Amino acid sequence: MKISDNTAISMPMRNLIGIVTAVSVGVWAFFGIQETLNKHSTTLELMEKDLSQNTEFRIKYPRGELGQSSGESELFMLVEHISGIVEDIEEEIKGMRNNKVNIDFLQKQVEKLQKQLEKVQEEHRAYKVQNGSAK
Repeated sequence: MKISDNTAISMPMRNLIGIVTAVSVGVWAFFGIQETLNKHSTTLELMEKDLSQNTEFRIKYPRGELGQSSGESELFMLVEHISGIVEDIEEEIKGMRNNKVNIDFLQKQVEKLQKQLEKVQEEHRAYKVQNGSAK
């Protein structure tokens, strides 16, 4: 048998359609499997990158090597502000500790002055009565 570009092959059409169908199903299955492998490979690469970034973040962030977020900076500013307010309040409270002692002392002085005033008023009334100028 000699094979050339002019060689004729006789084959039933049904066999030819079966062969073409089998080859096309095989090609379709091959490319489907190849696509699935590519998806999984891409997913693994992305996960490895995320994992390495997560590891870097987990190690460097607590050390302060990555800086601070804007939320943390704001919180630190608020803490500093509130700390200043607390210090002012503590100083005011320290200054007010002696107020009760001072108030008690002043109340005693006022009571003493009221008694002296009543005594002076009684003496004045008695003086008016003695001199006959009472009304």
